[in-house]
Amino acid sequence: MLKYAVEMTRTQVEVPDELFEALRRHLTDAQLVELTSAIAWEYYRARFNHALGMEAEGFSRGKFCPLPDREL
Repeated sequence: MLKYAVEMTRTQVEVPDELFEALRRHLTDAQLVELTSAIAWEYYRARFNHALGMEAEGFSRGKFCPLPDREL
């Protein structure tokens, strides 16, 4: 899903067929539409805010959610 988001936010959007098919093995059509919509909306908001000079105001500075260590 992260690779999909990266491909969707490139200047030339070209999602490789292999990546799309990999997603289809794990997501229903409705889930894929929702994922695509969420990525597109967040990218739109980021571009919109940046164009108008609305940058981060530091509310989340120093705050993050560490992921637990993966068990192999």
